[in-house]
Amino acid sequence: MQFLKEETLAYLNIVSPFELKMDSQKKVQRRTTQASSNTELDFGGAAGSDVDQEDIVDERAVQDVESLSSLIQEILDFDQAQQMKCFNSKLFLCNICFCEKLGSECMYFLECRHVYCKACLKDYFEIQIKDGQVQCLNCPEPKCSSVATPGQVKELVEAELFARYDRLLLQSTLDLMADVVYCPRPCCQLPVMQEPGCTMGICSSCNFAFCTLCRLTYHGVSPCKVTAEKLIDLRNEYLQADEANKRFLEQRYGKRVIQKALEEMESKEWLEKNSKSCPCCGTPIEKLDGCNKMTCTGCMQYFCWICMGSLSRANPYKHFTDPDSPCFNRLFHAVDVNGDIWEDEIED
Repeated sequence: MQFLKEETLAYLNIVSPFELKMDSQKKVQRRTTQASSNTELDFGGAAGSDVDQEDIVDERAVQDVESLSSLIQEILDFDQAQQMKCFNSKLFLCNICFCEKLGSECMYFLECRHVYCKACLKDYFEIQIKDGQVQCLNCPEPKCSSVATPGQVKELVEAELFARYDRLLLQSTLDLMADVVYCPRPCCQLPVMQEPGCTMGICSSCNFAFCTLCRLTYHGVSPCKVTAEKLIDLRNEYLQADEANKRFLEQRYGKRVIQKALEEMESKEWLEKNSKSCPCCGTPIEKLDGCNKMTCTGCMQYFCWICMGSLSRANPYKHFTDPDSPCFNRLFHAVDVNGDIWEDEIED
């Protein structure tokens, strides 16, 4: 018994129990016949049989199987079935409901081997899937990173809920892939594989060719177009980027476009600080000198620089002479006169 347990593999010259040396029966029979004939010719001489003795395989060690891989798989399947049979017959304590149940009513995570009852795991999986947390079907044990397999989820939840889990799991997996983009057409939105170093994507469903950077129609080597809404984001991104990202943005949008965006944003910031918009047409107006009765250069509308209210075209100064007006006697309020700011009220 000790020989069979410890020395059998060494005696048969087998390195691994899963990698047996396989030869066909015909080859063994041919070598056996050849060895027998050599023995008869040499009258039992050992010199003639020593040549092929190392290559001859004992018929008792040859197994009649088609494939070694199929044999190994059958052994592993049998081993797994026996382990499951033992698991189903044992009692386990569920750390969620704290009840002891048979293994047939429980399920274990493959990586950590933590066991929980199927009823508790079913409720746990359903809550996570309904909340869209398909990547969080981890083992409930604290600080355990084992994840349930799709087969385990399918065994516990209903078909409709599993379909949602399968769809969300695919979606989240595609979102994590850097070489996958989505068709920008609202009626399509199918995932598209992006070729390395190429900015063109072609949807396999609607055949729409688009730029993977700006999601617009593919424009070849021409720079991506920038909408007015994205100018602020582009300017901020360019100013905060390092040299490598700045070169990438210049290649994507064009150096002139970025320069124009920077100039326009600087002009916009200056206008916000040094001008006011006409209350009638919205034209930016800068006040250099003069009184607080302003005239828009765009629509020729009179308005007050202090309260930005529109003034009467017949008598615009009534706004500053009417005691009930909020700008009464403030026609020259805060006006720069010979380097001094005129703050005093002007009496009629």
